[in-house]
Amino acid sequence: MSDFDHDRRQVLSCLAASSALVVPAGLSGLGMLSRDARAQSGAAWPVRPVRIVVPFPPGGGTDAVARPLSKALSQALGQQMVIDNRGGAGGTLGADLVAKAPADGYTFLIGAVHHTIAPSLYSNLSYDLEKDLAPVTLLALFPNVVVVNPQRMPVKTFAEFSAAVKSAPGKYNFGSAGNGTSHQLAVELWKSMTRSFATHIPYRGAGPALADLLAGQIDFMFDGLGSSIGHIRSGKLRALAVTSAKRSPLLPDLPTIGESVKGYEAQTWYAVWAPAGTPPAILARMQQEIAKQFAVGGELREVWQNLGAEPGGQPAAELVRLVSSDMPKWAKVVKDSGAKLD
Repeated sequence: MSDFDHDRRQVLSCLAASSALVVPAGLSGLGMLSRDARAQSGAAWPVRPVRIVVPFPPGGGTDAVARPLSKALSQALGQQMVIDNRGGAGGTLGADLVAKAPADGYTFLIGAVHHTIAPSLYSNLSYDLEKDLAPVTLLALFPNVVVVNPQRMPVKTFAEFSAAVKSAPGKYNFGSAGNGTSHQLAVELWKSMTRSFATHIPYRGAGPALADLLAGQIDFMFDGLGSSIGHIRSGKLRALAVTSAKRSPLLPDLPTIGESVKGYEAQTWYAVWAPAGTPPAILARMQQEIAKQFAVGGELREVWQNLGAEPGGQPAAELVRLVSSDMPKWAKVVKDSGAKLD
């Protein structure tokens, strides 16, 4: 072995252990290796725009969370966060896209509770949520809210709504973000607990469903509070109850469904994942930057409060815990409702 080759191997060995190494000029390929090492450590990330895949069309709850977040992260990280809406199949098409993307820190998924439901619904999912996607952090926890178009369904309380649906099986219909999404299963849970019946109309995202509710094409939704609150305040929609265990500080006079249907609880949450194999330092950096946005005085804290959301930013372990607890819960609802998709 020549002295040059010996020295080159020593430099490469040191480089693997230290991203701060100054590489001697003239050693072929070491400049690129230094950049790669710094990227692995998170020090040089991001150096180009980052794609944020939203697996639903614009206008829904996931989109409402993703857009202010991407704006804040663009400013914090000094690179553009590009929203890529990829709706379809209850959010699984977008999740599959991210699961198969390069694990280089330039593709992330903003998913939701829907993704813990999908494994029970789809027998042919081409990705595994727990194996093919790396958890980053929770973003927000929202109650769903029961909303009606008052011009189409002129009930004023949740009790009136429940009585109307129960007394006329099949007369009323409800929209959701798609087959098997939390919007549908929150209704299915209520239906099974009260022995009520209403017809499900699935859409390719909560945005299109909400548009049809506003247009009077469907009767009601159990929608995410974040995407409905503006229409509730304007009077275009009437809110009747929230699906969370506790009342929302945003609508404190609105009862929970659990106040009349003991044991009922359903919650929508949003979170960030990356392709499995993404360098841990990059995942940690993304989690830390998101957490900063929700700290006291953080840019997004007030935005989230105005949407009625509990802010996220917790370590990835909290997201892992939530996924592991929600999967069996929703699997039972799927089984009881008879829902199945291929």
